[in-house]
Amino acid sequence: MLPLDSPSFARAADAVRAGFLDAAEAAGQKNNSIVIAHGDDGVIQAFQEAIKRGARVIVGPLVRDDLKTVAISGLDLPWTLALNQIDDGTPLPPQVFTLALTVESDARFLARRAHSDGAKTVDVIEGDSPLMKRLATSFAQEWVHGGGSPPADYPLDASGDGLTNLRRSLQKAVPDAVLLAVNTQRAALVKPFLPPVGAYASGLVFERPDPALAHDLDDIRVVDIPWLVTPTAPQFAELPRRDYPSAALARLYALGLDAFRVARAFNPDPPRRFELDGAIGHISLGPAQQFQREGVLAVYRDGQLTPFDAPR
Repeated sequence: MLPLDSPSFARAADAVRAGFLDAAEAAGQKNNSIVIAHGDDGVIQAFQEAIKRGARVIVGPLVRDDLKTVAISGLDLPWTLALNQIDDGTPLPPQVFTLALTVESDARFLARRAHSDGAKTVDVIEGDSPLMKRLATSFAQEWVHGGGSPPADYPLDASGDGLTNLRRSLQKAVPDAVLLAVNTQRAALVKPFLPPVGAYASGLVFERPDPALAHDLDDIRVVDIPWLVTPTAPQFAELPRRDYPSAALARLYALGLDAFRVARAFNPDPPRRFELDGAIGHISLGPAQQFQREGVLAVYRDGQLTPFDAPR
């Protein structure tokens, strides 16, 4: 159930579709899967079509607003694995589970990692987009939940004066670690102005940098999906792989791979327990019918993103 007819989301939806069907074919189950496309305002009609065709498990919606529309629709749903989450408190129907590729899970991972690395104080450098603000907010919440003091927050001003002022502020009270809630280009721009402390970022807000820019990211610790960090891992040996021009589309393909493998566990009913070393991370069934995802830590070394624990 994907927005393949939406001008805004068609490319993303097609990557998820490809991953799902490739995983189904690898498992010999492609004939048991159907794809129902919809446009920007067609998610309810698509669900009605799936129900009419006797779908036992619906995978989707992919878009957050579509999930909210379904949540308040009153439809009598079969088991549904949504590929996003609602962040405004709207309750989901009891038939709906979620598996989401969100920055919030990366933020929580990074906060816990900074704690385990021994950081006592942390500052956040935050871009102005909604995605960056979600990353910064979730990181701060998890950091405080783990016993840390509220982080100092610095909205990013990428001008020369703004970066000089940032360096001056960080030098006044040097933190043990810094979260970079910014994109690849801004991270490379900011890094020379940071003190020599651990710098953390989410791969979900990074795009593949060109080689010259990648060297400027050296030593930044990034949480990303195993599909990109450890592509030759044994658990992926039997899975198909496609090349995509962007890391964002590769992540969505990986989401499709794992969505099929999670949906298979709904046989005949949802699992009570679930663990999978998946393409998007370690997946486990948590509270509130959420399939929780945890990525893996990597680091830029000599312009390459490598597993953090790989030999130097």
